[in-house]
Amino acid sequence: MPEQIDDTRAGRPARVSRRRRFLMCPPTHFDVRYSINPWMDPGKPTDAALAVAQWERLRSLYLGLGHQVEVITPSPGLPDMVFAANGATVVDGRVLAARFRHAERAAEAPAYAAWFRERGHEVHEPVFVNEGEGDYLVAGERILAGTGFRTDRRSHTEAERFLGRPVVALTLVDPRFYHLDTALAVLDDDQIMYYPAAFSAESRALLRELYPDAILATDADAEVFGLNAVSDGRYVVLAEQATHLFDELWARGFVPIGTDLSELNKSGGGAKCCTLELRAPSTRKGAEND
Repeated sequence: MPEQIDDTRAGRPARVSRRRRFLMCPPTHFDVRYSINPWMDPGKPTDAALAVAQWERLRSLYLGLGHQVEVITPSPGLPDMVFAANGATVVDGRVLAARFRHAERAAEAPAYAAWFRERGHEVHEPVFVNEGEGDYLVAGERILAGTGFRTDRRSHTEAERFLGRPVVALTLVDPRFYHLDTALAVLDDDQIMYYPAAFSAESRALLRELYPDAILATDADAEVFGLNAVSDGRYVVLAEQATHLFDELWARGFVPIGTDLSELNKSGGGAKCCTLELRAPSTRKGAEND
């Protein structure tokens, strides 16, 4: 655990971290050249060097927590390839490739699929649009699946069949939170945090039923990408500005770790967007816990 992390709070319930394996892509070619979500403004300048420095700190945090980080080579002309979470969904070693809705990001999908094939993974090429872990979040034995702006609702059936886990559909209604991972974070197999206003009334009711003890984010939390977070079951890496979520996480026994990804926020992404989890078959059996 990195020395700077304070892990001492009396009376907290015990939480257990699990070592994870992540795929990340350096923001070498990061820029905001087009606008495909409300956060993107090509008229505002970006600082590629700062983006790289912030990304490197995020990667270092993961390594300091004992996680393994694989790195894919970024491709020129693909400024959003840094958002590795959108590149695929990996469950039990099986890879559901992405298919992007917008032409500007379409070439990212084959780049990620090739990386997996080169390493011997079974890769399924999707029929319908899905934007990887942007809209597919694994929560224990189920997959929470977003739709409404990017991922096609029909892809949920495709994912369920290929990945072998039940898929729970959740409809997003606020264009600022165009991917599920901007409105909801999985903290552990049975614990999540989410921003209710980002979802349809039906989806809010379903979330209340499935997760009655969920952490509810405020407007301020959501607007600083506080829900675009990565949890290993104990440590939660999230935007340092999401102070309400920090307090809530501490109260539930998690250890929040703040990070600053202000440059990448300009494209509508945070820590989770930069992080694709590589779930091996042994993960389902809990073999990584020790």
